[in-house]
Amino acid sequence: MEKLSLQFKMFIFSFIIVFFSIVTSGAMMIHNIAGAFEKEFGARAIAIARTVAQMTDVQETVGTQKGYEVIQPIAERIRLATDVDYIVIFDMNGVRYSHPSESKIGTMLENIDENPASSQHEYISKALGIQGFSIRAFVPIMNSEATKQVGVINVGILSPKWYMLVEQYKSDILFSLFWGILIGVFGSILIARHIKKQTLNLEPYEIARMVQERSAIMQAMDVGILATDENGNITFINRLARQYTHYFGKDGTIEKVFKDTWLAEEKGEQHHSYRPLLMFEQMYLVRTFPIRINYKNAGSLIMITDRQEAHTLAEQLTGVKDLVDTLRAQHHESLNRLHSIAGLIQLNRNEDALSLIIDEITDEEAIIQKLRDKIHDYSLQGLLLGKHSRAKELGVELIVDEESNLVDFMTGFSSGDMVTIIGNLIDNAMEACLTKETRDVNIVIQGDKQFLFIEIQDSGIGIAGSPDKIFNHGYTTKLQKEGHGIGMALIKKIVESNKGTIQVTSEVGIGTTITIMAGGIHS
Repeated sequence: MEKLSLQFKMFIFSFIIVFFSIVTSGAMMIHNIAGAFEKEFGARAIAIARTVAQMTDVQETVGTQKGYEVIQPIAERIRLATDVDYIVIFDMNGVRYSHPSESKIGTMLENIDENPASSQHEYISKALGIQGFSIRAFVPIMNSEATKQVGVINVGILSPKWYMLVEQYKSDILFSLFWGILIGVFGSILIARHIKKQTLNLEPYEIARMVQERSAIMQAMDVGILATDENGNITFINRLARQYTHYFGKDGTIEKVFKDTWLAEEKGEQHHSYRPLLMFEQMYLVRTFPIRINYKNAGSLIMITDRQEAHTLAEQLTGVKDLVDTLRAQHHESLNRLHSIAGLIQLNRNEDALSLIIDEITDEEAIIQKLRDKIHDYSLQGLLLGKHSRAKELGVELIVDEESNLVDFMTGFSSGDMVTIIGNLIDNAMEACLTKETRDVNIVIQGDKQFLFIEIQDSGIGIAGSPDKIFNHGYTTKLQKEGHGIGMALIKKIVESNKGTIQVTSEVGIGTTITIMAGGIHS
């Protein structure tokens, strides 16, 4: 039933409604007709009874010994002439003097004293007999001087049965049913077309599915979303927007939800790129879009982003965090060298100071030359040089393997992708070694436009449980949870989007090896 078209549903409903309406109306009509017939039969029966009661032969012979010989023929002639079902005449003792069945003439009625007609009252009643319900008229018979009651006349007419009335009026009922269904079908088609035009020719189940899907999408987004109508009343708010605004009611307005903020004053009617908004001592970035339908204002869309999360994501995507850490490490190492050189000079140990300077320069030049020979990209050269300085600061031995040879980036990978992948892997590897006495991180990077191979091996603490859990968004072993747990999930997305694979092997207390391969087999 759910997949049936709106037009067919309306046809079925119209048919059912019209059918039952006409059947109900027909039943009421039959009932009213039957009532009218009974009323007419009652008036007719009592008129006949009065006429017979005024006949002199009836008045003079009822109650006499041979009275039935006169009364029965008269009653039968009148019954046949007036087309009534029976005429029964009896005296004050209840003895019958006329009856359609001659065998009952001379027999007595029961409970004659309870009959009101025996007390000079005429009335009409309805009773159930052998042949069905009948309308009966009772009229007292008075003597010729009208001073004494001598008997009672009972005239009965059988009520018409309902199926006889249906048979009699079936053509009218069928005519009404036909035209009612025809008008109902025509009307349902017009209404269905009008409704479908208003709903962009979508069926109700399609509209319901679309609303459910849109709502589920909005609820799943990692951005707070609110929608309002043209009066500023909130028509939709997802779970994250409720969390940010601390609003959990059903009805609300922008003024109520964003009280005492610039957004409450503008009601979201103007378009804004990201603007800061302070709520509950937390800073958010808000973007607003006016909603227009048929060139008319229909409300606004408001998107809310946690500024801290936005900054963290930006750092992960752009490598700014890695650059800052690298510069800080180089700055810290340079200060240490300068302090050492300055101390030697103050001690008048100029030759030792000169030797230290030469050693540092030689070591730095050796590393730089190695990176130039192995890695043919300035961004990665700078990243690895910075990580090398950071590793020295942490007491980690960071080695770029002699087998490394990155000629070019594989098609699909950008310089930013490579910085993100390698920077995050080195940071995690060094972090895993900090609690160990042996702190080694070995890197192999190979690739050209056809393939990519990266392998980073550390001597860290290893991963307990399934190694693949490190790719879950938000998972981290760092004590400071905020801002972490994004890098490995991001690496996995970058690699898999280029049809690459990531393999993790780890042993607790021994170390972890992460291998990334894409394209052809590396040499």
